[in-house]
Amino acid sequence: MTRHPDTLAAMHVRHGKNYRWKLLLAVMVGTIASVMSSTIINVAIPDLSHHFQLGQERAQWVSSGFMAAMTVSMLTTPWLLTRYGYRATYTACMLLLMAGGLVGGFANHYPLVLAARVAEGLAAGVVQPIPAIIILRAFDPSEQGRASGVFGMGVVLAPAVGPSVGGLLVDAFGWRSIFFMVVPLCLLSMWLARRLIPASAPGGVEPNPEGARLDWTGLALATAGTLCLLNGLVELHGGTAWGATLLLGAATGLVLAFVVVQRRTLLARQRHPHQGIDPLMNLSLFRDQRFAMGSVVSFIYGVALFGSTYLLPVYMLLGLGLSASYVGTILLPAGLVLAVCIALVGRLLADKQPTHRLVSFGLALLAASFALMVTIKVDQPARVIPLLVTWAILGRIGLGFILPSLNIGAMRGLDRAHIPQGASVINFVRMLGGATGVSLCGIVLEWRIAAHGTSLVGPSSAGRMAAFDETFLMLAAVCALAMLAALRLKPAHHERSTSH
Repeated sequence: MTRHPDTLAAMHVRHGKNYRWKLLLAVMVGTIASVMSSTIINVAIPDLSHHFQLGQERAQWVSSGFMAAMTVSMLTTPWLLTRYGYRATYTACMLLLMAGGLVGGFANHYPLVLAARVAEGLAAGVVQPIPAIIILRAFDPSEQGRASGVFGMGVVLAPAVGPSVGGLLVDAFGWRSIFFMVVPLCLLSMWLARRLIPASAPGGVEPNPEGARLDWTGLALATAGTLCLLNGLVELHGGTAWGATLLLGAATGLVLAFVVVQRRTLLARQRHPHQGIDPLMNLSLFRDQRFAMGSVVSFIYGVALFGSTYLLPVYMLLGLGLSASYVGTILLPAGLVLAVCIALVGRLLADKQPTHRLVSFGLALLAASFALMVTIKVDQPARVIPLLVTWAILGRIGLGFILPSLNIGAMRGLDRAHIPQGASVINFVRMLGGATGVSLCGIVLEWRIAAHGTSLVGPSSAGRMAAFDETFLMLAAVCALAMLAALRLKPAHHERSTSH
């Protein structure tokens, strides 16, 4: 057993029996910083677009560029934790996130803003899987749903308040203030990391800087495939059919090459367990049906969640003509309801009800909230705000059923040694869906705007509102599709019997 003074076991002794909750608080702050940096930028996109004189597609890259970087970097989390440990990895990510906020806030050129967003995305991606790893390792199975609910409540509460504060900041100080918001959270998270996050690697062992090498080939293929996919989606509308076909074909080829490389790397590692390279993605995890179906649900859910996070503020700003500060205020009640719902579901249901039932119910509510957006009519101003708030709350209740249940339920069948890889993969596919969703919503919206012979400039029109309605219906259909996979999260009969 290691004698390092800052292992997980040593920290338990030092901080007492409630240490696991303090540890959850420490990683929660950094995750809040990363989530806020990913979502709060949306209220500033029109201001940013005007400042740099950008079209909607180029301005959208501050969101989708962040998502692309975050998606790819998630795959490196297990390797970084094994090599450098929890504390060093986490602290380095917070430093990079803070640097991105400072550089983006002071930047005078759009490429530099975009580079800062990519840096923030890289840091956020590595941090995102860590809480799920800690919940599954530091908490008993009977507490995991509750811990996931508490963590989820904290993580969504700040972004729920964030757009309101962000909208006020944009109106008062401009888009630069959005970048600076992340700095105090990063400073607090680094202080907490020094006190509460163990220096050890998963499993309580010492970090091993001389251990397995990073799978650079797999990382290069994953990065190239993600970029080809996103650019191919953009090219579908803004470019030529030939260009889109080429990019999407390249993305398909790179995915197949990635699978082949990961399979070979895994087989080589199994033959020589004490040398070589760890695969970036352990494909053997997908033999577990719940994990495989959970990954499918995570991808489709990511499309709907992040696509709507991008679409809703744009709809209210450019469709309904509301101000940035007003947009944040409208979304605040839904965010508060989501925080409460996550805590209640995590505490009362996630450890007692089957995952497939909770996730399916949540997806049904989310789909309904998108479909009902078509009932909002700009020529009925008295009904606009009440309906917006109601449908947003309905969707957030749906999220409250999904968030505490999906990750934990999908990974419950995995061996403990595979939890870091499982958390990394689940988060990766969700963010890949998210990056796809942001691009997809932008593309579908632009396509429908053109089809209705209107534009996003000037006073709202019936054609513009119809285009937004059709984009929301697309998201509703995506959620309905995810329900088919969610039903397969049901554990096998022998597992249910054992659990009883």
